[in-house]
Amino acid sequence: MAIQMRPKVSRHEGQVCDDRLAYIDQAAFLQLRATGPGKLAQAVWVYEHPVDVDALRRFHANLDHSLLGRRIEPSALPFGRHRWVSARGGPLEMAGPRPRTELSDWIDERSAVPIDPEYGPSWHLAMLPMDDGSTAISLVASHCVTDGIGLLRSVADAAEGRTRHLGYAPAGARSRGAAVRADARQTVRDLPEVGRTLAAAVRLGLRRRQDFAQSGATRPQVSVTDGDEPVIIPAINAFVDASHWDACAEKLNGTTYSLLAGFAARLAERTGRHHPEDGAVSLLIAISERTPDDTRANAVSITTVSVDPARVTSDLSDSRAAIRQALTTMREVPDETFALLPLTPFVPKRAVRRAADVMFGDLPVSCSNLGEIDPAVGRPDGSDAEYFMLRGVDQDLTREQIERAGGQLVVACVRLGDVISIGIVSYQPGGANTKRRLRDLTTLTLAEFDLYGEIV
Repeated sequence: MAIQMRPKVSRHEGQVCDDRLAYIDQAAFLQLRATGPGKLAQAVWVYEHPVDVDALRRFHANLDHSLLGRRIEPSALPFGRHRWVSARGGPLEMAGPRPRTELSDWIDERSAVPIDPEYGPSWHLAMLPMDDGSTAISLVASHCVTDGIGLLRSVADAAEGRTRHLGYAPAGARSRGAAVRADARQTVRDLPEVGRTLAAAVRLGLRRRQDFAQSGATRPQVSVTDGDEPVIIPAINAFVDASHWDACAEKLNGTTYSLLAGFAARLAERTGRHHPEDGAVSLLIAISERTPDDTRANAVSITTVSVDPARVTSDLSDSRAAIRQALTTMREVPDETFALLPLTPFVPKRAVRRAADVMFGDLPVSCSNLGEIDPAVGRPDGSDAEYFMLRGVDQDLTREQIERAGGQLVVACVRLGDVISIGIVSYQPGGANTKRRLRDLTTLTLAEFDLYGEIV
């Protein structure tokens, strides 16, 4: 899958940086503006011991000097390239004490606090003391500013006092006239690439016109009551002993990734996200392309893997082979759809709304394994938190939007020390969409693999 690569530039003070958004990032921003709901990443820490508040304040300040310390300034032209500008996040918020039983509700509340990658803040950090002496910390950031790996690296850097000078100008630094002239010159320089891409788009459109015509056609048309009602999709986190997880993967002839895929496929089957004709589950596998100096917000490639949930609890060989083949194909045969990204500034909103349907098809299940992460991620105050969670969430989502999209299932996994932390977000149209039900389904699915997870 071809992802637009940004030039590697020096980050030293006084040198000019490339502040243009990569095409994939501009596409993500345009999708946000076209559809409304925002895609966010949320990290949560729970401390069973006292938190060093002064160290947490330093951590908060350091985040302003990471990939999070920026916003998007749209082009002065309707078809121009957007740019990054420097910006600070929201203030460190200190909530009043609440019962430990309300931890999950507070996490949801933090995911609903407004985030905007253009107007700000693009991220926010908050701390919650609880009545049993424990403390929760929540960090929420827009996916238009960073992806999961970018967030984890920013957290690790901030926790250890490492800061970056990205070299972006402050918002509004260019006058209207200067912005129009600069963006017009940039558009002219981009025209040869746009012309080549447009020709490729015409050829691709002719080959795939049936896909475009049928995109979303297989989804059932649902009648939605209270369609304008805002929805917070049920989200939970399961903590599994890493040694048990590894032993299970080995016993089933799999790997940690194929075990996660198997778990996601079985959970998808329980929530109705499988194809009725053959029972298969379509997993969207995200692979990070982030390099140390990479400043893209979304430095990932995505491939689709079809998994048969009927076999994964006894043998992961097929799933493991399918994932390996999909990754090989992704490297050797670039996705021609993503090669069209240079056309992003010229795409009308109506086309942006339909793009995800064409690219990802019906009933996709997002399955991300971010692997073993830097121990510093678990130390926002300099000491190890007892629990760490990472999840992808949606903001400003209505019942009509999630119902007409066919629901969703997002599974994200990280390994921190000797714990596998699995974030699960699920909504089934017409189903009992409660955290209690999702906990029950998760417990049953883990049990099928002879695994136990502490669930928050």
